[in-house]
Amino acid sequence: MFKLETIIRRAASLYLIIIIGALFASCDDFLDIKPKGKVIITTTDEYREMLTMAYSVVPEDRGLATFRSDELTMDATLSKEDISSFKDIWCWNDVGADASTSSFSWRAYYQVIYEANHVIDNADNMEGGTQDERRQLVGEAYMLRAYMHFLLVNLYGEPYTTLTDPYSAKAVPLKTDNDVYNVLSRSTVGAIYDQIESDIDQAAQYLNVATWEEGYNYRFNTLAPDALRSRLYLYMGKWQQSLEASQRVLSQKSGLSDLSQELPNSYTSVENIVALEQVMTATYVDAAKVNKALFLLYDATDQRRLKYFKQQTASNIQCVKGGSSQYSCSFRVGEMYLNAAEAACRLADYASARSLLLTLTKARYTAEGQAKLEAEVAALQSDSLLSLILLERRKELAMEGHRWFDLRRTTREQLTKTYAGETYTLEQDDERYTLRIPSEAISANPELASDD
Repeated sequence: MFKLETIIRRAASLYLIIIIGALFASCDDFLDIKPKGKVIITTTDEYREMLTMAYSVVPEDRGLATFRSDELTMDATLSKEDISSFKDIWCWNDVGADASTSSFSWRAYYQVIYEANHVIDNADNMEGGTQDERRQLVGEAYMLRAYMHFLLVNLYGEPYTTLTDPYSAKAVPLKTDNDVYNVLSRSTVGAIYDQIESDIDQAAQYLNVATWEEGYNYRFNTLAPDALRSRLYLYMGKWQQSLEASQRVLSQKSGLSDLSQELPNSYTSVENIVALEQVMTATYVDAAKVNKALFLLYDATDQRRLKYFKQQTASNIQCVKGGSSQYSCSFRVGEMYLNAAEAACRLADYASARSLLLTLTKARYTAEGQAKLEAEVAALQSDSLLSLILLERRKELAMEGHRWFDLRRTTREQLTKTYAGETYTLEQDDERYTLRIPSEAISANPELASDD
């Protein structure tokens, strides 16, 4: 059992004692977090409990966003409850969706940010504990704030790589203080990315735990800043910075999972860097089938075909990389190889790109398949090599919450889906590649509707 679940239950009782009243009670402003009581926590242990609760609130929206990608299929054989909950997300029907449609977690992000800000603001006020323990808490808080803003801007903001001027495109509110009465307007994509970078830099100065024991490895560690930088700079198209961050991670942690023993996105995997998000929950796994087109990308020499998926029938393929807290994964080694390979290829360092890619695939293909791939890769460079790297990225990271965001930052290609004889299309560069801010948030704070 993933210890985060047990820890949260244990922490909850103390947390309720620490917070007088309902800290996150309903209110009128868009953050929905005005406190009715007073925060009276003082000790390092109490701040740890607070941060544990913040970790527990982190949304599983990367899994929910998987429905919008081309990884899942929905059809009439699924339950009515699943159809009503997820079909409108799956077919990009964002206007007039069924009332029972699942929601992306706007409020939860700001709840986590609020708690992270509280820890940061009280960095010098914690009583007890060692200096390293206090500094580690503050570093984790900076990482939580950075990661929540990163997810928000990549759900509700236009992709950085598509913008001529990131500082003119509005996205979501940037929240770096605990004034919950201050009604915020939307910050620009560029400003949010700047703050994320700054928070990561701050986190790196404070974090001092290199490795958490299994069950506590949902917490950020000393590798986490570079792991997030690796992804952040990839999403920004800053290839050199992404490559360098990826290489720093790989210089300290480079082992790849033996698929006969474990899946790479397990929280116990040798690849695990941070096991925070349970991306594909049991609800998500049960609500749809794996797209057969994705399944067919894996040939018979690719071990992932039978390890990542279970083919029940010709048309019913199930995801194995989710469904329980065992598969809690936010950052892992396989992604670092792929980030580095893509960045190196875009920098025209084809030798490094080939080496990085083939190091990963050696742990995924049979000897026959790897030999064939090595021969193919040796002749590739430029666009052909990049296409292969992106294909391997799609296959390796399938069902781990990356595909929707990769589509956004790269091709934003046309996607077509069919349900009960009706065809739904997401056009090339469709505005629906960016989520709408929830209407209830806009009703509470009309400033969120403004681009000014």
